[in-house]
Amino acid sequence: MAIKSFKRYEKKFLISKMQYEQLISRLSQYVNSDKYCKNNNTYSIYNIYFDTKNNDVIRHSISKPFYKEKLRLRSYKTPTSLDDMVFLELKKKINGIVSKRRVVLTLGEAYDFVYKNIRPLSDDYINNQVIDEIQYYLSKNKVYPTVYIGYERNAFFAKDDPDFRITFDSRVLTRRTNLTLEKGCFGDDVVGEGRYLMEVKILGAMPLWFTSILSDLEIYPTHFSKYGNEYMNYCLNNKKIRIGAKTC
Repeated sequence: MAIKSFKRYEKKFLISKMQYEQLISRLSQYVNSDKYCKNNNTYSIYNIYFDTKNNDVIRHSISKPFYKEKLRLRSYKTPTSLDDMVFLELKKKINGIVSKRRVVLTLGEAYDFVYKNIRPLSDDYINNQVIDEIQYYLSKNKVYPTVYIGYERNAFFAKDDPDFRITFDSRVLTRRTNLTLEKGCFGDDVVGEGRYLMEVKILGAMPLWFTSILSDLEIYPTHFSKYGNEYMNYCLNNKKIRIGAKTC
């Protein structure tokens, strides 16, 4: 098992394909590609989000509270075995600052922990801290697998500041059935064909060169949550408004 923990601000922007292409061209002198995104390649991210039977987690989240948290199971490939490695993450947001605590487990360990309350074994102090946090969350919140969200990501880091990160997510496919990572990526696109969700992840202020590019291209921040928008679409679907299904 391994752990990752960090805090940051996140700013979000919805952009068109044209704006995306213009941005990529303009950014090239300031950023380097993520190691998984050389030659403009993308990588995949697959998640299972956990919520209560009444969707209390996401309903609280979209009310823009001072504090919110959510539990998700994440993989960067479609697992084919319970021995495949996945991330169990507790993501928190306190007054706009995002904190993510996650531990790497086998898929089998993650399922046993979340569904059977079988604690993963670890000799590492920090790993056990994160496991404690997740166990406490599970003891206070009766949650179930609720939403699958998978997408393709292109990512960059500033050349002069590796803490300044820009990601572009597309084909954000969601579903509320077949809620296991092993089933693969398919569902309804909550961002829309030909659009990208850009997320800027920063520890402080955005650099002037970046704000200048955004101004030139008339790109403005927005409030967009993948899970939040999925939930709003889910509510609409219950009123017989249907979004066309797509697949990866």
